Amino acid sequence: MERRVRVRFAPSPTGALHIGGVRTALYNYLFARRHGGDMLLRIEDTDSTRFVPGAEQYIIEALDWLGIRIDEGICMDAPNGKGDHGPYRQSERRVIYHRYVRQLLDSGHAYIAFDTPEELEQKRAQIPNFQYDARTRGLMRNSLTLPADEVQRLLNEGRQYVVRFRIEPDEDVHVHDLIRGEVVINSNILDDKVLYKSADDLPTYHLANIVDDHLMEITHVIRGEEWLPSAPLHVLLYRAFGWEDTMPQFAHLPLLLKPDGNGKLSKRDGDRLGFPVFPLEFHNEKDGTVSSGYRESGYYPEAVINFLALLGWHATGDREIYSMDELIRDFSLDRVSKSGAKFDYEKGKWFNHQYLMLRPDDQLAREFLPVLDAHGIARDIYPMPVIEHIVGLMKERVNFVSELWDQCDFFFRAPDEYDEKSLKKRWKEDSPRHITELLALLEQQDDWSAEALDALVMSWIAANEYGVGLVMNAFRICLVGAARGPHIWEITGVLGKQETLRRMRVALQNIH
Repeated sequence: MERRVRVRFAPSPTGALHIGGVRTALYNYLFARRHGGDMLLRIEDTDSTRFVPGAEQYIIEALDWLGIRIDEGICMDAPNGKGDHGPYRQSERRVIYHRYVRQLLDSGHAYIAFDTPEELEQKRAQIPNFQYDARTRGLMRNSLTLPADEVQRLLNEGRQYVVRFRIEPDEDVHVHDLIRGEVVINSNILDDKVLYKSADDLPTYHLANIVDDHLMEITHVIRGEEWLPSAPLHVLLYRAFGWEDTMPQFAHLPLLLKPDGNGKLSKRDGDRLGFPVFPLEFHNEKDGTVSSGYRESGYYPEAVINFLALLGWHATGDREIYSMDELIRDFSLDRVSKSGAKFDYEKGKWFNHQYLMLRPDDQLAREFLPVLDAHGIARDIYPMPVIEHIVGLMKERVNFVSELWDQCDFFFRAPDEYDEKSLKKRWKEDSPRHITELLALLEQQDDWSAEALDALVMSWIAANEYGVGLVMNAFRICLVGAARGPHIWEITGVLGKQETLRRMRVALQNIH
């Protein structure tokens, strides 16, 4: 009988969630939803030395903001987890792991090693490219070389030890990858990985994730390609436990590369080039650093999802804009690339612009209100329909709501200075006379519609044989303070007659 699809996202709470991890979570989510399955969130916190306070809650909040809904595991609405396969923090599962460590020891697939860090370092100095494996384990202090009573004595004395997996030499291990096909690794290049450490009474990642995936009935392990070298070990562990029949299928995702394509994307790249590499802003309590996030930088979650989905996965055709539902409908692992994807952060801005343009003007206006508040603009002076009209005029020019102010501040504040470059290029010797005449003309005009003003002014310019650009450029400087903004009659329509005339009078007094 075909099993219900179950995938998991299993981050470590060691800091902010990298955008590459977000993409891994997204692909897991899309795959699960596409096949009517479940998405689990498990926290892999067995490395207590790297634990960062607040990181777990950050991961949960980031996935929630992005719209990646968790069916089981650690969740927003159930901090201790929801589902029948918990606990969902590995640090709370140590009793479970003890049972499986003992099973491997009893079956001979693992052994106890007492080698101290100093002894291991000595062997590395003696043996070039030292690796703890079938060729060297006989030279070390472990339960394969020591008498049984000596092993028991050391355990009774409380000597620290590790449990290592026993890799058989010269065996071709086959890993079927849903993205890369058949991968074959010879066991001679594998070392006897540490599976458990008595020092903290916790398993390492390799044992814990195999046991958890089995007990949580995971059917597909979709993770980054950095885990591909570990896949043969994981296959051997499934075999050692006798779980080959229910072993999940593997899919190793391509890396997210630096914008220039040279190497894996890092936080330093974001700091250097000025873009976030984390979904949310993160305050690291350990070192006091603050890392920027996509949410706080003004990105819409839908834009981030759309952007990330196409970094490594390609749809059919040239289409680029996808809702989450459309991604779920079209997603498949057979269209995931084997090669890394350049992280084009400018493309990310483009996606945000597309989603900003799709937003209704009334919604954009509400999102713009905090920006107006930050600049001291009293809301009661400008009715919402006016603000909606302004953002509707200007949204094509911006990628983020926060950028609207620099594009449309003149609607809310009359210029108190005038751009020198614009004056030098567009305010000519005859400009004061032209503006004085235009002011007198507009003072007599009752119909303030764009059509009426355009007909009136164009007729006046033609009758006086003035240059259209000469007059209108100077007029724009009076109203805006620079050579920018939408069509001039859009500006006068928002400002109204009295404010338009007032700005013209002020300009005549102040521009010399």
